[in-house]
Amino acid sequence: MERFNAKDLARAVSAGVLQPGQDRALLDFLRQQPQTASSFQLAHVAFYFGALLIMGAMGWLMTLAWMTIGDVALLAVALLYIIAITLYALALQRRQQPIAAGVLAAVAVSIVPLAVFALQRLVGWWPMDDGQSNYQQYYTYVQGGWLAMEAATVLAGLLMLRLIPFPFIVMPIAVALWFMSMDLTEWLHGGLYSWEQRRTVSLWFGLGLLAVFIGVDGRTERDYAFWGYLAGLAAFWGGLTLMDSGSEWGKLFYCLINLGLMALAVLLRRPVFMVFGAMGVAAYLGYLSYEVCADSLLFPLVLTVIGLGVIALGMQYQKRREALSTRLRSTLPAGLLRLLPALQR
Repeated sequence: MERFNAKDLARAVSAGVLQPGQDRALLDFLRQQPQTASSFQLAHVAFYFGALLIMGAMGWLMTLAWMTIGDVALLAVALLYIIAITLYALALQRRQQPIAAGVLAAVAVSIVPLAVFALQRLVGWWPMDDGQSNYQQYYTYVQGGWLAMEAATVLAGLLMLRLIPFPFIVMPIAVALWFMSMDLTEWLHGGLYSWEQRRTVSLWFGLGLLAVFIGVDGRTERDYAFWGYLAGLAAFWGGLTLMDSGSEWGKLFYCLINLGLMALAVLLRRPVFMVFGAMGVAAYLGYLSYEVCADSLLFPLVLTVIGLGVIALGMQYQKRREALSTRLRSTLPAGLLRLLPALQR
């Protein structure tokens, strides 16, 4: 959609901003430029939704029926998917369809663990000795034997980024690294791996991933940081939220951490931090309201007020984001500011 039309430029000529004739030349020039606006259109929703459907079909929705076709057939199917989707993505990239090409490239990367799974079983390198492990468990269980699949996925993702530099490809890489952090810990631990240990590993991995992408943010031509932030926040916030604080002070500390995430949203100008932080603060306030108003008719009213407050906070953040970010950054030392993304984006 054009931001300026002929009438706007004609008014600029009348005001003396443009010389007569320059308005038409400028309008023709703008119309010839490729559409580079980053607005999230309905077509983009279709691209991502279609990609997620394929990822689900080849991932956690794969049934045991697929295991009965044999390892050779399973490897052939996985490789056929990877090659065909990659070639199609490259063709779309040549046709100036970067979003469709990028999401398909991410799909190809997400199928790599299936190919490695089938290859390991085919050549006898499968490390599991129970004979019952199936591909679905890759997405639900922590097992040290998945490490080769995860390492191959990370490597394939990095290679795909060289072919098709698109930020969404960071997501399957980040997920594979998340799985790897847990499976590597289980492999090194050499014993039973409790849910408490998984939550702790997830928390620290997410924190490390956030630190990495704060260093990446604003320093690349494309916005690779968004998906890294999303994966890091999911791992960190999920592990943090599932932990048992054990005391009222612990729950208060959980709330303060989420307030810190909201402050980071202002500092980094990244709304995704605000979303996770607001969910955590709302959960804490909901807990408090339940403790105070348990079995009371006021409980749903209090939750409604909290929900309206979160919405109002989001509106204020959206309206005053620039001013809040500038003011907060002005309080930081110059050395710390150099580590943060540039304010202009």
